[in-house]
Amino acid sequence: MSGKNDAAKTGKIAVWWDMKDCPVPEGIDDHRVRPSIEGAFKEQGYSGPVSITAYGDQKQTPEHVLRALSSTGVAVVHIGSESTCAVMYLDMVKWREDNPPPATMMIITNQMLDVFNWDLARLQQRTSYNIFLAYSIRPVAALFVYTRKEWLWEKLLHGTTSTSVDTAGELSTVFHCEFCSLDCQSVKSFKKHLSTKKHAIEEVLNPQPTQLISVTKRWGKNYAATPEYATAKIHVSWDMSECPIPDGYDARRVRPSLEGAFKELGYSGPVSITAFGDHKQTPERHLHALSSTGIDVAHALPEFIYSRMFDDLKQWRDNNPTPTTMMIISDGAEILLGGCLARLKQLKKYNLFWAYSFRPWKMSVMLTSAEWLWDSLLAETKRHVLRKCSGSSESVVESTGMFYCKMCFSKRKRLDKFVKHLSSKKHISEEEERMFSREQAVEESCLVEVEKL
Repeated sequence: MSGKNDAAKTGKIAVWWDMKDCPVPEGIDDHRVRPSIEGAFKEQGYSGPVSITAYGDQKQTPEHVLRALSSTGVAVVHIGSESTCAVMYLDMVKWREDNPPPATMMIITNQMLDVFNWDLARLQQRTSYNIFLAYSIRPVAALFVYTRKEWLWEKLLHGTTSTSVDTAGELSTVFHCEFCSLDCQSVKSFKKHLSTKKHAIEEVLNPQPTQLISVTKRWGKNYAATPEYATAKIHVSWDMSECPIPDGYDARRVRPSLEGAFKELGYSGPVSITAFGDHKQTPERHLHALSSTGIDVAHALPEFIYSRMFDDLKQWRDNNPTPTTMMIISDGAEILLGGCLARLKQLKKYNLFWAYSFRPWKMSVMLTSAEWLWDSLLAETKRHVLRKCSGSSESVVESTGMFYCKMCFSKRKRLDKFVKHLSSKKHISEEEERMFSREQAVEESCLVEVEKL
């Protein structure tokens, strides 16, 4: 990843600027826009060529502002304010198609959270660019899009500039009218065009999109394995509380069911599985059956399962370089882990599988290569029911999976030792203490929010 990032530092940098959301503040010379942006990049170690495109209703932009921007090589696009984000995004997608990584994108807007966030995060999970962001108003929530650096727009313009700029004349910068698909080479001809009757008619007859057109919603699921992932490692993190073992189902069939589904898509790499749950409530026969097929068992109270699953996935990812595949079996993955996993995928590329007990009502921000309904995933092997009761005629299979307590952060090799630990006073005390600490943290967080109000 570091090598790729080093290459990006000398690669192309494209900047898309929403002039309505982030105008040049009063008192700041419009000539400072380009050198301020280039100076900010140089402070981050980026020295590649920078292209900047400014979007807005340019009929409202004073001529001296357009002239100042043009003199520093900033391209200008005329578009209605209500269509700015949609047109900017179409241009971003086109630029990505023409400029493969390593390269860098910068977006200057207040609409990242509400407009660009979801689809751009999914694009980034497939093909990752270095992304920078500037805004005049800080987003009120965490973004799905992983950004290398964020700036307040006014602070960026007050920052270090790259070089002194000669403002005497215009550079050969294009002025583009999106409604008429027309390019002008000077401020004068551009302003004249925007005032014509022909242009006014085109604005009515050729309206531009006002809603962002999602690129990734058309992407399918359950893709066949690509060569780089076909034999790579696969790690499964399974929430047994939300996707339990069905009644009458032989728990020993979970692993072969998963491996069979993977092989149907062309994945044949080694599979590791960790089953999370409140295992004081899990029948011992299930724990033994899972362990006998090499599935690790991890105990955590329901309130802690997602944080422990995320820690497990992150640690495994850090210890296993790409190409690798991770799978999460859980209904709440999108709500509680979706943003975190989407950001992880942008930082380090890996395949992601997902299984759930009911189909999500909307497409996830997590970009998956395959998804299954939990019951249908196991359906092929549901006929393998437990036909024998425990008795002398049934051989005892040695446990090969580990037993972890994610509340005490300890592990056991034997099921009997694990069960004994879960019922011990020390373990019960540890759970109570962690629950108390969690409730206290939640209460303090609520008080902080109340004080803010």
